Amino acid sequence: MKIEQIRHLLEEVKSGNLRVEEALEKLKVLPYQELGFAKIDTHRELRRNYPEVIFCPGKTSEQIVHIAKQMRENKSMVLATRAGREVYEAIKNTFPEARYYEKAKIVVIGKRKERTSFHAILVVSGGTADIPVAEEAAVTAEIMNNKVDRLYDVGVAGIHRLFENKDKLFRANVLIVVAGMEGALPSVVGGLVSRPVIAVPTSVGYGANFQGLSALLAMLNSCVPGIAVVNINNGFGAGYIASLINHMGGER
Repeated sequence: MKIEQIRHLLEEVKSGNLRVEEALEKLKVLPYQELGFAKIDTHRELRRNYPEVIFCPGKTSEQIVHIAKQMRENKSMVLATRAGREVYEAIKNTFPEARYYEKAKIVVIGKRKERTSFHAILVVSGGTADIPVAEEAAVTAEIMNNKVDRLYDVGVAGIHRLFENKDKLFRANVLIVVAGMEGALPSVVGGLVSRPVIAVPTSVGYGANFQGLSALLAMLNSCVPGIAVVNINNGFGAGYIASLINHMGGER
């Protein structure tokens, strides 16, 4: 959609031939901004209520900074995932206000909106080694305007640690459960709570773990209803879908 088309839409609204709601629907399908090496979806926030996110692996620091510049010109908050410190330093040189969540490997530019949901998302990890993926999920959900609680290192090898924190489990509106090894923790949690559980397999484990494949298959084969599974190490995806669920239905 070109500038001339946008002007035409505005004229149609002014003349009364087009309702504002109809114009917004048309604006939602605006295409993208062409950078040569990337096509930025500048209207994703209008369609989905959250802007496009930069996935850093495979991109140079210069490309990431260039994308971030264009996004900030459109007043979008910038979220860059799987960002190493080198990427953060490059972004900070251009955007001194950038914040780096090192455990989560997430860079954020811009202020997040005021919290719009008072429901709690609880992020649970099986072991300490799972915390980087858990933090990616937790920080993503926090940036998307959610209250987030954490409960780490409560895996099934010492299940009493989980049961001693059952009040946290029962208070949560959505739960993200992150585990490697045999991936049993989401099934245990899912059997205790009445809320949606998003299971995140991690690549933590010994050889027969197959870099997270065993945990993924265990979670997919869970007999507990109410569990959804994202891909291996996909903390961002878990935090995103948890936020969508958490913002449904109003406050409680």
